[in-house]
Amino acid sequence: MPADLSPRQRRVLEFIRRFIGEHGYPPTIREICEACEISSTSVANYNLRRLAEAGYIRRSGRLSRAIELTAAGVSLVPFRLRPATAAETVHVPLLGRIAAGLPIPVPTENAAPDPDTDMVAVPAELVGNRQNVYALRVQGQSMVDALIDDGDIVLVQHTPIAENGEMVVAWLPDRKETTLKRFYLEGDRVRLQPANSQMEPIILPADQVQIQGRVIAVLRRLA
Repeated sequence: MPADLSPRQRRVLEFIRRFIGEHGYPPTIREICEACEISSTSVANYNLRRLAEAGYIRRSGRLSRAIELTAAGVSLVPFRLRPATAAETVHVPLLGRIAAGLPIPVPTENAAPDPDTDMVAVPAELVGNRQNVYALRVQGQSMVDALIDDGDIVLVQHTPIAENGEMVVAWLPDRKETTLKRFYLEGDRVRLQPANSQMEPIILPADQVQIQGRVIAVLRRLA
């Protein structure tokens, strides 16, 4: 173990690597506390700060999941997940990009799959028992502060409803635009909140927003 890491810091780093590998996004501070048996968020933050100073992670203190492993962090911690076998993967339709244009042709339970549709193989545990799951490639950086960048793929479960705070794919018929944002119903209006400090939210009457699905996982594009 490198001299600049304590056993607790090594454990935190291993958990972050394992969590990102399993979920496609980093853990929150509280998830780190629970998994690593850390008594308080301040102690967890201290250890994360030391990991950042040592060059193993990058993070933003303003965001709950803004933790990214550096190349040094990746090489230090062995990747414990086995490569998925064919039996451990499922194929979901890749229905294009989230961008202005036509609404996404989401799959339905009884519809036969289009043989010309591109498919993407994903770990079966990401889909679980969910039905009508599809994939979309992200275009733009409206969710970059949530660690979803241009070119990443999101897995989406088709549903016409969403809870406040969920990340959704929404069709805006008046704008002829499909967008990826966090959903908030506020009275008779909907706020679609980007995760980018340089962008303003989209606020529209609720009847002008059609939910096409909620995000269940993110597949990050590797540089």
